[in-house]
Amino acid sequence: MRAWLNRWRRRVVRWLLFRMVFGERSGGRRLPGTRISPSACIEHEAGLMLGDDVFIGHFCFIEANGGVCIGAGTQITHYVSIVTHSTHRSVRLGRGLADVRAPVRVGERCFIGPHSTLEAGAVLGHGCVVASHSRVRGTFADFALIAGSPARAVGDVRQADERWLAAHPEARAAYEAWQAALAARPAGR
Repeated sequence: MRAWLNRWRRRVVRWLLFRMVFGERSGGRRLPGTRISPSACIEHEAGLMLGDDVFIGHFCFIEANGGVCIGAGTQITHYVSIVTHSTHRSVRLGRGLADVRAPVRVGERCFIGPHSTLEAGAVLGHGCVVASHSRVRGTFADFALIAGSPARAVGDVRQADERWLAAHPEARAAYEAWQAALAARPAGR
């Protein structure tokens, strides 16, 4: 019932205002800083788990039948697709014989560039940046700079972070506190 109400709420807002709406719910928790565009299409919304301060931009498609987990502070820009299953091999090889089905996990404070696709089984560590037009499958470590189709790790975002922090030293304490909190967590959390 909640998924149906959320879909209708986004449709009404799109018809009336077409602007972002703050305050979603996920896993029974209220997420006051999370924003989902009214034009985003979310299928199987019950399988979507969000952290707070998540941004999902205009014209995104999220198919969460197999489970999609998006960490706090992550930005998913416009025209991004996230899918937890693919039947394209079955079309060629025989129905149900080669389906790919797996959950998608995106860590905290990631950035997913426009026109990117996260395929079934994609796992992004915390702080990853995905370049626009990337096709992501597989597992990527924390702070990976990810680009290409198929995507691969092409760098470490902490190098660019250091340059930015040198120009904005007032942000260093918060950045280091977040990294320390990540290091203190058990593996895989």
